[in-house]
Order: sequence, then C-alpha cells, then structure tokens
Amino acid sequence: MLKLKPYKACDAETIISWIKNEYNFRQWSADRYKNYPISANDMNDYYNREKSKNQMWIMSAYDESGIVGHFTLRFPKKEIQEIRLGFVIVDDKKRRKGYGKELVQLAIQYAFDSIKGSKISLGVFENNMAAIRCYKSCGFQEVKLKNIESYKCMGEIWNCIEMERNSLV
Repeated sequence: MLKLKPYKACDAETIISWIKNEYNFRQWSADRYKNYPISANDMNDYYNREKSKNQMWIMSAYDESGIVGHFTLRFPKKEIQEIRLGFVIVDDKKRRKGYGKELVQLAIQYAFDSIKGSKISLGVFENNMAAIRCYKSCGFQEVKLKNIESYKCMGEIWNCIEMERNSLV
C-alpha cells in the first residue's frame, strides 16, 4: 500500500534513476528539460523555478521499500477548480504491478480531498499506451481539443492526448 509525502530534494536522485533512456525521459518530461540525462540538481532547480511561478504540489509515493513513485499537481489557470497532474513516474522495477494505478488514484484523491479541485486534467503522449491505459482505468476520459498540443521530441513531432476526470466519477 502506497503512502504520499511531500517531495524532498533528496528524492530526486532516486526518481531520475528510474529513467533508463531518452525516449522514456521525453515521454515523462516532454521538452521541460533541455538536455538528457538530467541530474538531481537539474530536477530540483526546475521544481524551484516552477514553484515560484504558481502553486504546485510536488509529491513522492513510498512503501516499505522506499520511494516508488512521483507526481506533481498544479493549477494550470487562475481558476482553482481545475488541477493539472504531471510528471507521473513509477520505479521502473515496480511497473506492471499495479503501482501506477495506485499512484494515480492517490493523486486523484489528494487533488479532490486536500486541494478541493473539482476536475483533474493531464496530457499524455499518444505513444505512451501504458500510461493511457492506466489513466483510463482510473476514470480519466479523452477530451477532444480544437488544437492538438504537440512537442518536438527526438527529431519527431509527438502529439498529446488531453484527458480529464471530474470529482463525481
């Protein structure tokens, strides 16, 4: 059973160790970091900059073995009803064992119960089928947008799927 705790700078070293190649790194971070690989300092610097721009909750999940997951929640707009889930990652040794679903369910619960949002949204790359299945299993549904969000990653254009879940699901 996973539990949440606020992210600490010392968590970064563990979290970045789960990213084994640039493809997975870009699926996780898109273009938020210029270079791959990143260091723990790069991750902490990024979070420190982002926290100063808007309200952000940076969380780590753990079990008896230590840190096994990580995510962020933030307000994407000035309205505080919508909360944006991002930077979702699970220890690569724990994948395909239900940890991702449990982590996302904890993020949803935290967003609705602690932050009091009424909707949680996220963007996921079309090429990340495991994440899409996980989010759907947690009640997220695809939202059709007029303009598809795209990123240039590894010399290709990667399209995002927008997903959301209301608190009443």
